[in-house]
Amino acid sequence: MSIAEGRDRLSAVLRKAGHLITIDDATDALQVDRTAAAKTLARWQAQGWLKRVRRGLYAPVPLTSSPSDQVLEDPWTIVVEVFDPGYVGGTSAAHHWDLTEQLFRSVFVYTVRPVRRAHQTIQGIPFVVRHITPEKMFGTRPLWRGRVKLQISDVHRTIIDLLDDPATGGGIRHVAECLRAYWAYPDADPQTLIAYADRFGNGAIFKRLGYLGERDHANAEVIAACAKRLTQGNVKLDPALTSPRLIRKWRLWLPDRWNREPRDD
Repeated sequence: MSIAEGRDRLSAVLRKAGHLITIDDATDALQVDRTAAAKTLARWQAQGWLKRVRRGLYAPVPLTSSPSDQVLEDPWTIVVEVFDPGYVGGTSAAHHWDLTEQLFRSVFVYTVRPVRRAHQTIQGIPFVVRHITPEKMFGTRPLWRGRVKLQISDVHRTIIDLLDDPATGGGIRHVAECLRAYWAYPDADPQTLIAYADRFGNGAIFKRLGYLGERDHANAEVIAACAKRLTQGNVKLDPALTSPRLIRKWRLWLPDRWNREPRDD
């Protein structure tokens, strides 16, 4: 087969697949079985026309690229192929919704699929991956990135995820900044925020939300709702930090640098 014929066949596959190519895409476009499709993709990879993203998934290599170049123009487009059912969340979603100006290189993803490694690198792009149960797959919106349709946490679910695990928000300081931005957000909705927290089912969310809301003199409705929902036991404001001081009202252990309140013994 000539190079021109090979390019024509690859073009047919790209018209079918778009940004990323699977074996099924090649099977449908070329009208061959899966074994033949897999061998064709592997051959195109060897010729430098495709780059393997992971097993069974390839990305086209632009003609002007060097062998070491990253070929994924938009890393979010890989979320559907690799992590579906799932969604973009954490600081990635916070930046999308203008809750923060800070841009993290890592893409934060929540997925129903089993997660073997929380930190993964695909085509040079770091992904931080969190497993969620199917019952927690709510509060998302569709988002188009070129021809790829993926899911992203809505602004309310983004806040809930940050409060559930401050590490996905770059630490509690940054989470607090995102929460302050949320209160000023045009679509801020205290009832939706509380409803999402109820559905999520983690009492630590109410403790962190109530404390941070009261500290910033935020929405009184939310603060009162959090106080009514306090569960037994004490948790850390940020599990990653040494937290020697207990605020009994919110059943929260605080890091030293948050100690602006009088001791509550």
